[in-house]
Amino acid sequence: MPTERSREEVPPPHAVGKRPTDAPSHPDILKILLDEQALRSRTRELGAQISRDYAGRRLLVVGVLKGSLIFMADLLRAIGAEVDVHVDFVAVASYAGTASTGTIRVLLDLRENPEGRDVLVVEDIVDTGLTLTSLTETLRARRPRSLEVCTLLDKPDCRKIPFQPKYVGFKIPNEFVVGFGLDFDERYRQLPYVGVLRAS
Repeated sequence: MPTERSREEVPPPHAVGKRPTDAPSHPDILKILLDEQALRSRTRELGAQISRDYAGRRLLVVGVLKGSLIFMADLLRAIGAEVDVHVDFVAVASYAGTASTGTIRVLLDLRENPEGRDVLVVEDIVDTGLTLTSLTETLRARRPRSLEVCTLLDKPDCRKIPFQPKYVGFKIPNEFVVGFGLDFDERYRQLPYVGVLRAS
């Protein structure tokens, strides 16, 4: 259900340049797309915007496991005390290797009841739009007061269905990226940057 808050202007996502920021520290990484400083800075900006949008409100922040975990932890620390934050998680499977399967499976559901509450879904990356569309439709059926999505990365060129998250960290090109929580078959999540995976 839209509210006045959902219509507030949100700063545009940062564009990612073509030049790598640093030499990668892992042999499987072709180039670093976003370094630690860029990630920290943009996460602080998003946290400040969310703090303004939800000041004085009770906000249920829902992390989509596992990819959002590192981003969400940093984002939570960037949200001010003026927001009454509650945290929950969902797990949704949609990938096998580097390709989206197009089939959505809910592996872990919410423990908190979102009915009548402001809900912010935190995701690592939006590409096809299939996962977030399915998840937000499921959550809207539970009648939250408002529902928005915050994603660290957005690949709009990969959309299979229209989907526009309200809060976007970075728009990136159509390359398979890992690190900062993102994985390839459960590897590379611990890398402190977002890098392009080298083709095998």
